[in-house]
Amino acid sequence: MSLPKPMMRGLLAKRLRFHLPIAFGVSILSALVFKYTVTEPRKKAYADFYKHYDADKEFNAMREAGVFESVRPIGK
Repeated sequence: MSLPKPMMRGLLAKRLRFHLPIAFGVSILSALVFKYTVTEPRKKAYADFYKHYDADKEFNAMREAGVFESVRPIGK
């Protein structure tokens, strides 16, 4: 009883026909999961933040707190 000869010719093509569609499917699925679990909530959070953000009010609060060295607080 002898062992069967290993298949050497066409082995890469045979393996790629099986593994390549799986690799593409997994990569597309992971990209979609990342998009809907990370980027969409992040975009929504930014939109909610900037919906009520007042840049002038924030600047005046930082100026009064002394954050800026080149801008003096009002009244000094």
